[in-house]
Amino acid sequence: MEDINKADLVVIGIGQAYTARPATSGKYSDPSLERSTFKPELIANAAIACSNGRILHVGAEEGLEEVDTSEALIVDAEGRLVTPGLVDCHTHLVFDGSRHDEYAMRCMGSSYPEIATAGGGILSTVRKFREAGEDLLFDSAQARMAAMAFTGTTTVEIKSGYGLSTEEELKALSVIGRLADEEPLRVVPTFMGAHEVPDEYRSDRAGYVDLVVEEMIPAASEQGIARFCDVFCEKGVFDVDESERILRAGIEHGLGAKIHSDEFETLGGTEMAVSMGAVSAEHLTALTDAGLEALASSATTAVLLPGTTLFLGKGDYAPARALLDRGAQVALATDFNPGSSTFLSLPLITTIACSQMGMHPAEALQGVTTNAARAVGLEEEVGRLEAGYAADLVIWDADDYRMIPYAAGHPLVLFVVIEGEIVTFD
Repeated sequence: MEDINKADLVVIGIGQAYTARPATSGKYSDPSLERSTFKPELIANAAIACSNGRILHVGAEEGLEEVDTSEALIVDAEGRLVTPGLVDCHTHLVFDGSRHDEYAMRCMGSSYPEIATAGGGILSTVRKFREAGEDLLFDSAQARMAAMAFTGTTTVEIKSGYGLSTEEELKALSVIGRLADEEPLRVVPTFMGAHEVPDEYRSDRAGYVDLVVEEMIPAASEQGIARFCDVFCEKGVFDVDESERILRAGIEHGLGAKIHSDEFETLGGTEMAVSMGAVSAEHLTALTDAGLEALASSATTAVLLPGTTLFLGKGDYAPARALLDRGAQVALATDFNPGSSTFLSLPLITTIACSQMGMHPAEALQGVTTNAARAVGLEEEVGRLEAGYAADLVIWDADDYRMIPYAAGHPLVLFVVIEGEIVTFD
């Protein structure tokens, strides 16, 4: 019989363990925590024991007496910080090419319509994607995932959405499925055929919606890779009724609902998605009070993407403080994509969230651990240092969790552990 208390990896000498669980005590040495909606459990002089990819023990080193460590790999953190592996719950990772040309145009004042007229925008990536083979798409995404892991990401959601035809969307999902099978990072695949209306349907948006609902979603469901269905509910893309029809079709075919909503203009997509029980509503820079209240009174996670606002040179950040203060669950993500956010680093995203959106470092770190896990339906699997959870850990060259947003751009990650294995990349 397998010894359930026999560890294969033990991290000792942890100066501070940020478990991503709420503190049970109301006394804090950090006075700023009194104004934070989340007070983290911080364990000093801690140890973590893992077995078969799961956490066995998190707590004082004395607790290791109940764990068989005789054959375990012992890693000494030497007083450093350990957190859960970070969860990036919104990315568009699979594409070919770059849009640095339109970035330069935007820096010089060009508008999105001007860029689109010049051949840029999402549809430019669609054209390149359709010409690319699966191996090329896989290799480039693989390199991006490695870069993410070097900054502490251990779980990543990846959306399709640059194929915009049944064949090409299935190709995207096939690449995402291969990444899930072959890469150490945990991958959550999302179907997003409703990312934009392709060139061939520009004069027949209703026809494209029919294609997404009647052909793409059933095909994606049959393929068996996607876990969620997402839609870009925005003026000029898909309206609320079209978005609802797409999400309902996804639900009918076993896909959880997600939505891009209230990014540029308010249409009511957030409220619609909440009423459908969507796992997340994402972007939310133009969120109204009605949308805010809908999120605050629901289980739908608000996924905020401050890197996108910064990259686009805008100042209209999502109302993180109002969402938090009213009790909404707030996650953060990179929105990594070739056109509006090329950031791969979740620590940098926490910096932007703290400096530009008024989030406390504890709230921001919660946004890339437990709350981000909730946004991809994995809140009981990843995002916490807790017995029974996946053994996804990050050992940082820091001694306090507040250093993660504070030391923006510093290479703080020393070790990344995914399912109990120290991750290395060739």
